[in-house]
Amino acid sequence: MTCDTTSQRFFELKYQERQDPWGFETSPYELQRYEAILSALAGRRYRRAFEPGCSIGVLTAGLARICDSVEAMDISQTAIARARERTKFLDTVRTTWGALPAFIPHGTFDLVVFSEIGYYFSEPDLCAVATDLCSRVRKSGIFLAAHWLGESTDHLLSGDRVHEVIGQVPGLVLRRRERREAFRLDVWHRG
Repeated sequence: MTCDTTSQRFFELKYQERQDPWGFETSPYELQRYEAILSALAGRRYRRAFEPGCSIGVLTAGLARICDSVEAMDISQTAIARARERTKFLDTVRTTWGALPAFIPHGTFDLVVFSEIGYYFSEPDLCAVATDLCSRVRKSGIFLAAHWLGESTDHLLSGDRVHEVIGQVPGLVLRRRERREAFRLDVWHRG
């Protein structure tokens, strides 16, 4: 029996099988990606950020250093439990179990960090999710996307295609594009 790689069950099984299935705490790739994300966001303080697909909260903890409030969410209850444990002493972080597009916290954001999750959506669904998220970014707020450039059988889209779709959302203006050997990072602001 196969499991839909975009389903809650798929991700839950990953986190039940391994504490850190993608090596978010130890992988040089992941650590380099976090560093690039935080560097791209440096020089500004954000009032309210949203990080869908936060996994076990490694990047979430980093975002808490530059944000007054971080709303972090993941589709896996096991991952969210681990993220809560990691961020339990960070009173500016709120972790929630949920999935896009059904769950997006109410209100607006100065920052949306959309990292490593875009390729789990079909192109029409990604377009709808990105459009909805971008509509919740305050004027001059930031939408950051970072995705792996390799290929995986569990991905519906390539990392490049994810960024191309997001880049077509009305109202977003590209501010920074960074392409590394393994990942792509784009920063848009809402014009």
